[in-house]
Amino acid sequence: MSPTTQSIWNDLTQIRAQAPLVHNITNFVVMNNTANALLAVGASPAMVHSPAEVEDFVSISSSLVVNIGTLDDNFVTGMTLAMRRASELGKPIVFDPVGVGATAYRNQVSQDLLTLATPTVIRGNASEIMALAGLNAQTKGVDSLFGSDAALDAARRLSSVWSCVVVISGAVDYIVWKEQLAAVANGHPLMTKVTGMGCTATALTGAFVAVNTNYFQAATHAMAVMGIAGELAAEKKLAPAVFRSTSWTPYMP
Repeated sequence: MSPTTQSIWNDLTQIRAQAPLVHNITNFVVMNNTANALLAVGASPAMVHSPAEVEDFVSISSSLVVNIGTLDDNFVTGMTLAMRRASELGKPIVFDPVGVGATAYRNQVSQDLLTLATPTVIRGNASEIMALAGLNAQTKGVDSLFGSDAALDAARRLSSVWSCVVVISGAVDYIVWKEQLAAVANGHPLMTKVTGMGCTATALTGAFVAVNTNYFQAATHAMAVMGIAGELAAEKKLAPAVFRSTSWTPYMP
């Protein structure tokens, strides 16, 4: 199954019309990049992680994105409170287990958060998805040592156990919902030279699940838009630093 141009455009139109507030608890490295990407597609980003206010922000948000890239105890407390509140309110949650498998701390935090509140979508690279599924996959920090297709069985396992959509990022992105599978081959190798592209894909997924309750379709659309943006920027033959900002020139009507 592959997304159609019309179905992707329908979601983008809804994002522009609704400007959903996407609440991000994400890492320091990507906050600005992901906020700009959300603005470019028409969503409204909020980068809020303080335990003192995350529950209030979840209450007024359309979706919650949780990214464990730069963990500390304060972040974990905020994530815990936010995910619990989002679950209580039935808000979609997108979970990005950045670097899971690299340390015992990340592994434990990830399992605790998943047990606390089932996410709507889990997005990670192949090593992260395999590690999260308990396959003891090797990882090189936050980078994957495997192609995305190597994690398909792990993604199916996660989808079944947690009853959620699972996205594996790679040269080909795979989106799994139990027995359903979509493959998105958009993108460009230059994207691997820019920090935070995976985190940006996670944030965009937060915008798409905010307007489309078919979460399998929404996640597939988000990955297609991510890849197409990279292709368009790569056509300009830019250096990676310039490529980063050019990828998210706002879409015009």
